[in-house]
Amino acid sequence: MDYCVGNDMYAILNIHWDGGWLENNPTYDKQEEVNTKQEALWKQIAVYFRDYDEHLLFAGTNEVHADYGTPSAENIEVQLSYNQTFVDAVRSTGGRNAWRNLIVQAYNTNIEQAVDHLKPATDPTANRMMVEVHYYDPYDFCLQEDSNIFLWGSMYAGSPNVSSWGQEDYVVTTFGKMKTHFVDKGYPVILGEYSPTRRTTLTGDNLTKHNAARAYYLEYVTAQAKKNGMVPFYWDNGGTGNLSSGLFNRTTFEVADQQAVNALVSGSSEGVYPF
Repeated sequence: MDYCVGNDMYAILNIHWDGGWLENNPTYDKQEEVNTKQEALWKQIAVYFRDYDEHLLFAGTNEVHADYGTPSAENIEVQLSYNQTFVDAVRSTGGRNAWRNLIVQAYNTNIEQAVDHLKPATDPTANRMMVEVHYYDPYDFCLQEDSNIFLWGSMYAGSPNVSSWGQEDYVVTTFGKMKTHFVDKGYPVILGEYSPTRRTTLTGDNLTKHNAARAYYLEYVTAQAKKNGMVPFYWDNGGTGNLSSGLFNRTTFEVADQQAVNALVSGSSEGVYPF
């Protein structure tokens, strides 16, 4: 945090992968136990960072889900309670935490689940709540390891290596839902993760096209996110080899994927926030 603040940057502090104690348990039988732990952790975190200014934001959970199917009413109710416990715990510590910007997540940080089910937590402080979703669509292009879908975009339409869904028009429609349901209602949105995995086992023309498709995806998604009022955060998982999405070599401190970096910068320049 000191490094970020010292360089006039903003940082989001969250409990990301937690081993599953919270993330995998949106169920009644675990609700009380998890909320007790959630409250204890966030009170301690909030007290420790209480004097940091607006450069520090807190995010309460990550991709809370029972599975990747349609959530039950129980799943949604319990997941939302974890968001509320987070907000209550942070606000109770006072100081700058009384007005710190807080971020709550949709079920599985999924956009459709956000639109259908997310009710932002009750906050005693007005206009300090943000919503977070992630975006890895189409899955067979972005994350599926055994997929032969390694291209994306209208320029590759008709190719057997392009997904049957999740192309440009889908991005526009899906992100537009977040603008309508949250941004236009006063809830800023964090696009907390997005990236198509890198497939370095491809060779020749396939590899060249794949890299170009990845770059186009990143540029397009970044621009559309900003146009719809979402703040985009690329998912850099540190790795620079196959099935990874790292941008930088953490050992040599050099750019490892200049094409992706250029695409992100270009998309950010193209996208203009609607406010």
